[in-house]
Amino acid sequence: MKIPELLAPAGNFEKMRTAIHYGADAVYLGGKQFSLRARAVNFDDDQLRQAVDYAHQHRVKVYTTVNIFAHNDDLTGLPAYLRGLAAAEVDGLIISDPGIFLTAREVVPELAIHLSTQANVTNRESVRFWTGQGAKRVNLARELSLAEIAEIRQSTAAELELFVHGALCISYSGRCMLSLYLTDRDANQGNCAHPCRYSYRLEEEKRPGQYFPVEEDDRGTYIFNAKDLCLLNRLPELIRAGADSLKIEGRMKSVYYVGAIVRLYRAALDFWARHGEDEGAKLPDKFVEELEKIGSRGYTENFFDQPPQATEMLYDGPKIIYDYAPVGMVRQAGPAPLLETRNPIEVGDRLEHLGQGLINNSHTVTAMTAEDGGAINRANPNSLIRLTLSPAADTCKEMDLFRKKMG
Repeated sequence: MKIPELLAPAGNFEKMRTAIHYGADAVYLGGKQFSLRARAVNFDDDQLRQAVDYAHQHRVKVYTTVNIFAHNDDLTGLPAYLRGLAAAEVDGLIISDPGIFLTAREVVPELAIHLSTQANVTNRESVRFWTGQGAKRVNLARELSLAEIAEIRQSTAAELELFVHGALCISYSGRCMLSLYLTDRDANQGNCAHPCRYSYRLEEEKRPGQYFPVEEDDRGTYIFNAKDLCLLNRLPELIRAGADSLKIEGRMKSVYYVGAIVRLYRAALDFWARHGEDEGAKLPDKFVEELEKIGSRGYTENFFDQPPQATEMLYDGPKIIYDYAPVGMVRQAGPAPLLETRNPIEVGDRLEHLGQGLINNSHTVTAMTAEDGGAINRANPNSLIRLTLSPAADTCKEMDLFRKKMG
């Protein structure tokens, strides 16, 4: 079986390194301009060059988002920005706006263009149109079924990229105006306030201050809050359908989320590389167990089999409460690793080490020392501490994550 590229989000340099550490084949990231995640840290010109150098040293490709819907004022600095991306030797541009697309073809014709999901490609003729304009890859709209994806595959030699995991916008392929209307922050210019995750109440104009609940069959008031996409269990079908790249959403998510999800999908793709031709093969239970330890809004397969129903929405709150939390990242490997903490750790805590390849090892914290070498019983977030573990973390590597069960 031809295993697709695993494409991971990189909201900043540390997230990029973590995605690469846990097995991404490619990353996508944004510069300081023209990106639909303007509130991610993103990369300035120097950082972007450093990021590309680091990724290429690890044989990982870098695709840069230039995917806003541009207004006239946005076009002024676009040619110089594109030339800078070419000089940094990025491997491709992710574009949705036809004007930006045309400018890129004229200014940096050597760079591959990957059509963003924001372009709403839902049929084979749209693929034919965009490839005729020079697109090398098309990220198909998330509103397609497996049957539609397979039919498009049969009609084109272009690379097909598909989202397999992460947040879903309530609006078609993410082209949403709700944020602009409510907060004056334009989602299509990279400044989304995510109002689809808000809780809403109803107020009648002649009764100010009197709120009436907005309900759907007593399920609550988060009326726009879609569950997260998860196609982990449908990877063999996507592989057989001829997907070239499987994409994870999450440039605004935490380092832990990026690392844990990339690790999970890397292990799953590696499993299918070994067992894809075995009749009756299925992912071991540990994959679902791991998925349930990572924060989410619940999971849906969206349009994969049929249009989603009301059960694919999360009406009760902004996300699912989960039992595990990240506690730190390894900064120096060894049996007594140096950890940069993200949540409190206490002597006696039981920690889980997230090794590469979906290997989880449990350890008890028997002692901790601070940066100055003094013994401590509790470490607060954003500290550097040396852990003594039982059993010792002999397989621990730099960039590995640790987590613990809460409560």
